[in-house]
Amino acid sequence: MWDYTDKVMDLFYNPKNQGVLEETDEAGVKITVGEVGSIACGDALRLHLKVEEETEKILEARYQTFGCTSAIASSEALVDLVKGKTLDEALKISNKEIASYLGGLPEAKMHCSVMGQEALEAAIYNYRGIPLAAHDDDDEGTLICTCFGISDTKIRRVIVENNLTTAEQVTNYVKAGGGCGSCLAAIDDIIALVQKETAAPVNNSLQPRTASQFSQKPLTSVQKIALIQKVLDEEVRPVLIADGGDVELYDVEGDRVKVLLQGACGSCSSSTATLKIAIEARLRERVSKDLVVEAVDPLI
Repeated sequence: MWDYTDKVMDLFYNPKNQGVLEETDEAGVKITVGEVGSIACGDALRLHLKVEEETEKILEARYQTFGCTSAIASSEALVDLVKGKTLDEALKISNKEIASYLGGLPEAKMHCSVMGQEALEAAIYNYRGIPLAAHDDDDEGTLICTCFGISDTKIRRVIVENNLTTAEQVTNYVKAGGGCGSCLAAIDDIIALVQKETAAPVNNSLQPRTASQFSQKPLTSVQKIALIQKVLDEEVRPVLIADGGDVELYDVEGDRVKVLLQGACGSCSSSTATLKIAIEARLRERVSKDLVVEAVDPLI
């Protein structure tokens, strides 16, 4: 189960800022909205800000969030942090401040704090009539992760701001690499470039294994199945169980891994994302880059 802080659990169980801010005839104020994420990808956040036009002070804030415990708590934290600040002050709020306000987040849930930071930026740039592309954002960079639409600019930014050193960390923060996994090598290259530019030492023991490392000791069929089962039991299932789901290995045919999604995972509309992010990407990293995970229906 996720090791959430008391602050995270309190904000999740006792939310005070959910909802919308409707446009009114009140003079001198304006409502602006910033939206990030996608329900299809598992998380989405729409942030509403009520801004005093003369001072650009945030008078009120509300949010609508589709996501897990961390997503709700991060949204609550974000609203608490921005109230009373000017837009320029709010723009300085980082995802690390959101996580710090919560007393910390599990690294695999850090993307929730990043989502909050991005929704805030989107709302402020929308208020000022500035396209997000004018900011140092996705549209100006080269698309790296096609599964989640993440550019090299965004990946580089999150690496620098959070001192990330592995592709797995990048996936935890912005989901890049958590889909088909074909962009993991490119993410490694961006990390290496950032480390070179900042003269940061590279801890090779922390780097994800490359295709050449996978090919050094080919696994037998029995070894592959055993390793797949081990990764599912020790690294994947605990994550899914914490969110009310589960997975069971059904069969392995060459590089095709067939699984049964159970509990919340079986009925969730984002089950495809679960297959790619939580299961396939992890098996590709730990077992073989060629693995493809499929969900099966045991009744068929």
